[in-house]
Amino acid sequence: MQKEVLKKRSFVLRRREYTGGPVIYWMSRDQRAADNWALLYAIQAANERNVPLCIVVCLVPDYLGTTERQYMFMINGLQELESKIKQMGIGFHLLIGHPTMELPSFLHKFGAGMVITDFDPLRIKMEWKRRLVGALDIPVVDVDAHNIVPCRIAAKRRIMSFANFRSKIMPLLPEFLVEYPDIERLDHKWELETSPIEWDPEVAKLRMDHDVKPLTWISAGETAAKAALEHFCRDRITDYVEGIEDPAKNAQSDLSPHLHFGNLSSQRAVLAVQATKGSDIAKSTFIENIVVKKEIADNFCLHTPEYDSVGAFPAWARRSINKHRSDVREHLYTLEQLEKGLTHDPLWNASQMELVKRGKIHGYLRQYWANNIMEWTRSPEEAFNFAIRLNDRYSLDGGDPSGYTGIAMVIGGLYGHPWKPKDVLGKVKKMTYTGARLKFDIHAYEEKVKNL
Repeated sequence: MQKEVLKKRSFVLRRREYTGGPVIYWMSRDQRAADNWALLYAIQAANERNVPLCIVVCLVPDYLGTTERQYMFMINGLQELESKIKQMGIGFHLLIGHPTMELPSFLHKFGAGMVITDFDPLRIKMEWKRRLVGALDIPVVDVDAHNIVPCRIAAKRRIMSFANFRSKIMPLLPEFLVEYPDIERLDHKWELETSPIEWDPEVAKLRMDHDVKPLTWISAGETAAKAALEHFCRDRITDYVEGIEDPAKNAQSDLSPHLHFGNLSSQRAVLAVQATKGSDIAKSTFIENIVVKKEIADNFCLHTPEYDSVGAFPAWARRSINKHRSDVREHLYTLEQLEKGLTHDPLWNASQMELVKRGKIHGYLRQYWANNIMEWTRSPEEAFNFAIRLNDRYSLDGGDPSGYTGIAMVIGGLYGHPWKPKDVLGKVKKMTYTGARLKFDIHAYEEKVKNL
């Protein structure tokens, strides 16, 4: 069964005959030892060829303006991972620099015979792989260890609605939502350059934004991710449905950073929730969020190269927004004013401060936050750019397909339908202060954020 599952999860990027040499797993998106289909594939490939296996992680010094908050969360997780991987007899190396420059040199140095990568739909990651493959003459295989249903299998094109995506992905769950097999014992241990990584001098090479500090409410790494999942399943699942509608409560799963950095697999999260004593509606709501809404984001980014621009909006939304470009804005704010939460709207300011202080915004208010940025900026292009910059700078899981998709949904009507036209927004759905006030206790939320 393992071989068949791994075969369906793999996609050949470079088809070449294997002629000898160790297997190298370029780990990027899925930074964990357990529940990792890409690692399972790499171990199987190494054992079948009677060669050792090495994992290499390549950190780009200034990747998309990454901050100290995000870099240090990732690095703390990698430090824990180094020990686990080496105990398995697998090599673990850290490179600092551009992957298209650093990886070919590393592969040549150790005489690599095969490369395994983990799937990522973001444009920059796809370009790295394209350029790497062009520089190699050995087999390269991409394994989807992030999605429950492999993205390339779920749909061959961009899906335009949640209902359509749901109809495609849900019938595939029984085939792919299975328990992970045990990790095979590696037949040949890695014995080349096994000294511990000197993390401090390597981290010093990263040009991170030190103005956005690490968070203290959440810990990184596989152990912390497992504990967070257990806490959610034990203590929060019963209030999950109500909690995701009420920003004043603390009932969300808080798993998104662990999922983003690959400390936890979506598949493990769903299997764990299914095994709880939570209500059927709580379980189905969680599955809807982590299977349909999360995995459609990968579909969007994979099949929409312009996912971070207005060109990604559906045609009806672009036409409608264009008609309202010249509408008078009641309020206009600069990026700096938005960043500091200096608007006339106390609820919006509180949501921005939650992002700054906690590295996330409650799901409902995330919509309100992005919707108002559209109304308070000079153009849809500026609005989309500001929202992405604020999200990617402060959100712990910034730079994720779900972030680009979520912002496009609110600002550009992605997966939505036309509403009655409004100034500035056109036919894109409008989120109102009155609507929020009727939905939850606004003042309780604002007080909660003040106390963060």
